[in-house]
Amino acid sequence: MRSRVEKDEEEEEEKEKEEEEEEEKEEEEEEEKEEEKEEEKEEEEEEEKEEEKEEEKEEEKEDQEEGKSY
Repeated sequence: MRSRVEKDEEEEEEKEKEEEEEEEKEEEEEEEKEEEKEEEKEEEEEEEKEEEKEEEKEEEKEDQEEGKSY
């Protein structure tokens, strides 16, 4: 039979291991959230660029139509 001290040490090691794994898991989740934020930000910027392009096209079209009407 193992001594009480050995059992306690094993339990303590097991606890520490579980805590470390939990911390790693939390860190990974945080990183994933950060990456998602970055991706969303990039997508929004892309959409804004597209909208600006569309607006410029519309303005050019309007300018051309105004030019024709004179």
